[in-house]
Amino acid sequence: MSSKPHTNRDVLLRNAYADEQAVTLRYQTHKLYSVPQFDFPYWVLDRHQWRGDEFALDAGCGPGIYFDGILNHIPNGRLVSFDLSEGMIRKARSHERAAETELLVGDLEAIPFADNTFDVVLANHVLFHVADFDTTVQEIHRVLKPDGVLIAATNSHLSMAEFSILMRRAFSLLGHPVKEEEALFNPLQGSFSLENGAVKLARHFRAVVRHDIPSAFVFSEVQPVINYIASTRAMKEPELPGDITWDDFMTVMTDQVRRLINHFGELVVNKLSGALIATDNGGFATRYFEALDHYPV
Repeated sequence: MSSKPHTNRDVLLRNAYADEQAVTLRYQTHKLYSVPQFDFPYWVLDRHQWRGDEFALDAGCGPGIYFDGILNHIPNGRLVSFDLSEGMIRKARSHERAAETELLVGDLEAIPFADNTFDVVLANHVLFHVADFDTTVQEIHRVLKPDGVLIAATNSHLSMAEFSILMRRAFSLLGHPVKEEEALFNPLQGSFSLENGAVKLARHFRAVVRHDIPSAFVFSEVQPVINYIASTRAMKEPELPGDITWDDFMTVMTDQVRRLINHFGELVVNKLSGALIATDNGGFATRYFEALDHYPV
């Protein structure tokens, strides 16, 4: 079993994703404090040209953040949704459109469906949590139809760099200075980020395209910032350096955030998120491969 918090199943299932509270808080923070304001799930889904009758799998569906968007894109299609966390599936069952999707507990590393089943598989903000990336993507590839498409949202590994700077300063103030590369606010993104994700997916698919959308948090109050950071505790606390406790860390982070907002009137945290779309023959690559077959090089 992986010892890294972001791929350790015990950490993920018992702490980080035992229920929907932390995920929902982060999602609401993005909705309320992002500039420009936009609906990220819809933006992700609109990177693909849907027919409307697709059989889709929402893998790692969480509490159902993408349900509305997917179902609105496939009025004549079918949606299956699963998550490794029973707590997430329980919450998803209370979604107002839960009756329109089949919900089950499932594992991306052993997808419980036959070969060539789905037109679209969505794995949004989930592939950086898998312990065996290649096995997982092989499973996704297996259940996709030959012209099927994978949609995988993720972040830049440098997203929210201002939080990383505050983290490193907090560690220094607490007597444990660290190197820049050793304290990123989003270290989990390094395993599947916008920067390396296309290369990793290209080992399994003939075509991959990357779409980016920059934005920023703009906070004028301290508490929403602290709530957001606190929601990451299950991932962050096991990797605190030395004898730093979580309470120590949060005390220093709170003080830094308060000082910055008092001085500047706001705290701006830059973000870079996006979507990677991969396929062998479908979606955005269809016309290219048709032309390639018709006019071989």
